[in-house]
Amino acid sequence: MEIRFVVPCLLGLEKPIADEMKALGAADVVSENGRVLFSGDWNLLARANICARYAERIQILVGTFEARSFEELFQGTRALEWENWIGKTDAFPVKGYSLNSTLFSVSDCQSIIKKAVVERLKTKYLLQWFDETGPVHQIQFSIMKDQVSLLLDTSGYGLHKRGYRLEAGGAPIKETLAASLCWLSRVRPYHTMYDPMCGSGTILIEGALLAHNIAPGKNRSFSADRWDQMPQKIWQIERERAKELEIHESDFRAFGSDLDPHALELAKANAARAGVDHLITFEQRDLKDFAPQSEKGTLITNPPYGERLLDVKAAEEIYRLMGQKFERRHGWSYTVISPSDDFEYFFGRKADKRRKLYNGMIKCQAYMYFK
Repeated sequence: MEIRFVVPCLLGLEKPIADEMKALGAADVVSENGRVLFSGDWNLLARANICARYAERIQILVGTFEARSFEELFQGTRALEWENWIGKTDAFPVKGYSLNSTLFSVSDCQSIIKKAVVERLKTKYLLQWFDETGPVHQIQFSIMKDQVSLLLDTSGYGLHKRGYRLEAGGAPIKETLAASLCWLSRVRPYHTMYDPMCGSGTILIEGALLAHNIAPGKNRSFSADRWDQMPQKIWQIERERAKELEIHESDFRAFGSDLDPHALELAKANAARAGVDHLITFEQRDLKDFAPQSEKGTLITNPPYGERLLDVKAAEEIYRLMGQKFERRHGWSYTVISPSDDFEYFFGRKADKRRKLYNGMIKCQAYMYFK
């Protein structure tokens, strides 16, 4: 059975997600602003959920159509084959959004889509009532410029929730974004990695997982692993596949430091839960005392932005200090994510490459130095 999938993502992460889905065996991969589409089977559904590093969730595209009236929305929804995905007892809540469309009332659209799905299932199952006590099949709708997309979420809670970060420090970076910074920095199994403002350790942990090809979702559950429509043995097969592809021996080492002792305790606990604590050394140290011992290094960091933890002037002083400490050296690369348009001025030199990214709702740039 061929399934069309959609991966919604943070703007700027379409490329790593598209490349990753191709590597996982996806077909007909297409990148659009804020999402990636691809085709595959049940195995790929499980594989993408377990292995995706940069995606927010994996959705099934049930259908698309144009609707400028509630009647068109109802008929378009009812025409789709919901019985292929939703069983007699399954729960199917509806949520979504509408942008730049004739149908702008989200609550009304929500009610009409729900009613249309119910009417479709009534005719297929010959039932008048659905108790919805079974596994959740979350219906997600998006209406953009009168184009309706109806999807089913297979992930449950967001894929950035790997399961290792039970508690985070102030202003934490999302795991998916941290992994993307590691992808941009081309983290490899032979690298020595640094984060001198590591907080609760997310960037270093994601770097260790990437370097050793450890599937980020291997220890968590997903909505679709409870679906009756999907053969349960597929999840076992794909988890075993992911485990077989792990790299167990490498020269990778990571070093994290921070001024906050509580953040470092969180970082150590997070690394242990992720199974990479033997690869990362954490210590309490001020940025001004940053003095790496290795000949080569890959440094990735998410410094305070000013608008969240420190005032802007204090953040700018950190950028100046970083420019002094992160020297131009052969075999070294530095990646710093910041919302400041003046980062390069305070850092003291132009980046060799820049990449637009969003940290939550904050528009940022990944400033990369490698020459």
